[in-house]
Amino acid sequence: MDLLALADFNLVARYGGFGKAARASERPKATLSRRVAELESSLGLRLFERGARALKLTQEGQALYERTGALLSEIDSAATEIALGGGTPHGRLRVSAPLLFSQTAMGKLAAGFALRYPAVRLEVTTEDRSVDMVEEGYDLVIRVNPAADANLVGRILLRDRMVVVAGPQLTRPADGAAVPAVVRGAGNASGAWRVSTADGVQDIAFDPVLSLSSMIMVRDAVRAGVGAACLPVSLVSHDLAAGVLVQWGDVEGPEIALWALYPSRRLLSARVSAFLAYLKEAFPKGAPEELAAYLD
Repeated sequence: MDLLALADFNLVARYGGFGKAARASERPKATLSRRVAELESSLGLRLFERGARALKLTQEGQALYERTGALLSEIDSAATEIALGGGTPHGRLRVSAPLLFSQTAMGKLAAGFALRYPAVRLEVTTEDRSVDMVEEGYDLVIRVNPAADANLVGRILLRDRMVVVAGPQLTRPADGAAVPAVVRGAGNASGAWRVSTADGVQDIAFDPVLSLSSMIMVRDAVRAGVGAACLPVSLVSHDLAAGVLVQWGDVEGPEIALWALYPSRRLLSARVSAFLAYLKEAFPKGAPEELAAYLD
């Protein structure tokens, strides 16, 4: 297979058209069209459906793009790194991180990494949704309890646990009545938290009186005495130590793990490896207390 033709095919697929690819690469549109046609001929497959105004990948074309895009990117990255001094981290590094981690730690982490590796242009996007790393051009994503993905590999960065907390002025009802609660998200249904305490496993009934979109907002509302809430221990450990909040129990449930994920390929770029090593240095034990240290 002609690797140059394959690279041109990936270029056209990435930009969604010959014209856009030609402008981005500053190469003749006719050359790109000829290269793709030659690749289709050699494979005996149609890779694009060519409409009057749009160009769309066929099913075979989409499969080829998904399988070869990351490999060609790795080849290009390896060649560039060798030309510019081997494994010295440099170039653009795109990272996607969840909201809470970004709000609590990513600003300081990104600043420290930028100071240590000035040749790397770090870009961090904050979002909780599951992104497509290849399609959206991310080098690394950080996610909480991610679903299994055969195309990604990774390592656990941090572990955390959920606790039910409240202000000291709020008394937990002894008769099992529902306590006023602050919840994350657009939910207002009553429920119960199952928690472990010194007296064993118990259920704490709650009735939402306030729904907020971020855990930091939830914590601040609990500090103000609105109600109880279920929050990560890393977010409230300082308040618990200072007596600003009190803990009613550890929430029963699966482990909370923060993962650093990257495409499953044999070689990682120097910039991704450097960022992973930097995260490991920042959180050597992966304990909630290490994340709590980043909170003011």
